[in-house]
Amino acid sequence: MFQIRAAFSEQVEWRTSAERAREFFSDLKNFAELMPGVERITAGAGGVARWLIRSEVPVIGSIRQAFDVFQTSGGAERIEWSPAPGERKNFLRYVASFEERGATTRIRIEQRVELRRQHARELHLLAGLAGETRLSAEMQKSVADMVRTFLQRARARLEKP
Repeated sequence: MFQIRAAFSEQVEWRTSAERAREFFSDLKNFAELMPGVERITAGAGGVARWLIRSEVPVIGSIRQAFDVFQTSGGAERIEWSPAPGERKNFLRYVASFEERGATTRIRIEQRVELRRQHARELHLLAGLAGETRLSAEMQKSVADMVRTFLQRARARLEKP
């Protein structure tokens, strides 16, 4: 089994209400609009959303993958998207939690990505040459850059009066 993994976790505190932050993070079009690499997010049957993501990876070039996810939590304090039932290759888990603290809101973001294939060549012809460790490290950098850029752009929108 050939597996590539990446994870991101960060906590921020912004001058906005928890309700406004939750509304923003619940709207998937904000991710497609503000997160680099997210080409589009489409809603499908049964509450499943498909995230189409492109990432540039040294040695092998551009990788474009679709992640089918469904919302597993949508309460006032937490939003969570998890891999759709039956998913076997592309796993995306995204969590945002909100804690109002007076005039600010503490937001915790977590994102995990995993690509699984029986053989490296199923992902890309050069994936076996690059190896799991190197590709995971590159995907880790890419995911961190994507989410940090998204958070910078989100903050600019949410802290506007």
